[in-house]
Amino acid sequence: MPQDHSTTADATATTGITTLEDLRTHLQWAIEVEHSTLPPYLTALYSLDAERNPDAVQLISGVFVEEMIHLALVANLLNAIGGEPRLDAPHMLPPHPRTMPHADPSIELALLPFGKEALGMFLRLEQPAHPGDAAESDNYETIGQFYDAIEKALRDLCAELGEDQVFTGDPARQVAAGPFAHTSGRLAPVTDLRTALAALEEIVEQGEGAARADVWDGDTDLLHPETKAVSHFYRFQELAAGRRYQPGDTPQSGPTGETVTVDPAGIQPVRPNQQLADHPEGHAIRTAQEAFNQTYCKMLQMLEQAFNGNPAMLGTSVGTMYAAKGQAQSLMAMQDDDGLAAGPTFEYIAPEDRV
Repeated sequence: MPQDHSTTADATATTGITTLEDLRTHLQWAIEVEHSTLPPYLTALYSLDAERNPDAVQLISGVFVEEMIHLALVANLLNAIGGEPRLDAPHMLPPHPRTMPHADPSIELALLPFGKEALGMFLRLEQPAHPGDAAESDNYETIGQFYDAIEKALRDLCAELGEDQVFTGDPARQVAAGPFAHTSGRLAPVTDLRTALAALEEIVEQGEGAARADVWDGDTDLLHPETKAVSHFYRFQELAAGRRYQPGDTPQSGPTGETVTVDPAGIQPVRPNQQLADHPEGHAIRTAQEAFNQTYCKMLQMLEQAFNGNPAMLGTSVGTMYAAKGQAQSLMAMQDDDGLAAGPTFEYIAPEDRV
């Protein structure tokens, strides 16, 4: 279970989450946090040639899938306490570069090709909290501290009101493994404090490692079933260091296992932080970017439907994401006037403007 940091955190910070409505607000924020990681991860992933850079593609795609699981787990948490998850909204897709929602301004997000700068960004946003760091419900320095505040609020509200008064949501709105059943992550329904804490544990450990002192996240590595899976922060360290973690390695030792190779020739030189306004209407690149945005916003619409009473739409949304992948890769095969690769802009298109 996630550690209860109340003995160390109470003296230095309060969660700012004192009512059920506060908790619903912060779980909606958590949906925004989890979603905000997707455009940067996808841009870096799509910039990679899978044949030339299979290690990097495997590592980043694994992180992306688990972030989708985290998004669904947070939606389950919000539904469990009577909330309504929202994804199909303009504020979900502000222009890049941007800061992570409700976070310390040092956590910046940008649309970059795979490389040193992108890895630095990923390491910062997945940075583990230190054991004993204060829970932070807003302007948080690490995602783990944000989830600590949510965990503490859940425990406090259950103690104050009783679990039956906290977990009032319709169980039929919960989503389960479905299209993610083949992954190492656990997507399970949330119906009470025990399952809520298990969901938070899954999110935090996959991001920063177990107990904030371990490389591993506690799940089995599907591609290396003889070992546990490496958490997101340390997967990005593997890419930065050019080596895998192996049993016996620690955060202090760094990775000492097999080599992780990156072929720079297999990375599209994507122009950072592109926007539709970079090209006039009717320009081939802009037209392709608009088509991608249409597909991506339809995926957000499907996810919102999946989390609001139509769980079967979760699988449909994954199919739509594959369509977006093809559009993004076609975009990156196009060059602008400076010889840089085009790329997706992840800009919001209102439902009435979708085709």
